[in-house]
Amino acid sequence: MKERVQKIIAQWGIASRRQAEAMILEGRVRLNGEIVQIGQKADPNRDRLEVDGRPLRSRNRPDRLYLLLHKPKGVVSTCHDPQGRKTVMDLLPKSWRQGQGIHPIGRLDIDSTGALLLTNDGELTQAIAHPRSHLTKLYHVWIAGHPSVSTLQAWRQGVILDDQKTLPAVVKVLTEQAERTLLAIELREGRNRQIRRVAEQLGHPVLKLHRVAIGPIQLQGTDRQRLAAGQCRSLSARELRAIRKASDLAASGNGLQSVQENLP
Repeated sequence: MKERVQKIIAQWGIASRRQAEAMILEGRVRLNGEIVQIGQKADPNRDRLEVDGRPLRSRNRPDRLYLLLHKPKGVVSTCHDPQGRKTVMDLLPKSWRQGQGIHPIGRLDIDSTGALLLTNDGELTQAIAHPRSHLTKLYHVWIAGHPSVSTLQAWRQGVILDDQKTLPAVVKVLTEQAERTLLAIELREGRNRQIRRVAEQLGHPVLKLHRVAIGPIQLQGTDRQRLAAGQCRSLSARELRAIRKASDLAASGNGLQSVQENLP
């Protein structure tokens, strides 16, 4: 499968994608003997890629890692932050922060908490993050006030954001308190701050947003798997097969042998 060269370099753990682009611009990367251009694609299983004269070989590629993180509030869902804020990468064991090509799949905004997947498997990232995948995500959301039946129905049917209607959503009332309501919201898309923007538009601003599941991957499973905020664990082989199937990725089994059942 062909991918952009800078993405391959990042997956090999040699450099971040941004650093890889700089290396390409400096003429330090060659594909089948020729200097690579930005945007050029290669198949690492067939093509010869060299960085600073050293070939990228499959045996040198880092083991594929598949992680579930309980993202706490105040942490950004990126590998690097120009503002110097704490990122999800800072929550990982030090040995995984560099040279592994690990990155988050999608994002939770800085004020939101809950389930976030991280991996160095670009194929899985593309399958989950691609807009056509429509992988369901489940949230528990506290909103201000008590929405009417008509408001909930409008949310379920879709509202206009950025001149485009949102996809139908599952919206259920879990509990009501004096001045707030807890909703379970299941989405099949993930526009920027979608739940917060829809809630604001409907007159019920979000007070707290927590993602409890990504497809078949539950943030809180058995006691053995329970994650406190800021903790992460590896996906089991069963979970990996399930997320591959749910995201319509061919269940070839590639990478299963490197799945770690527990953190070191």
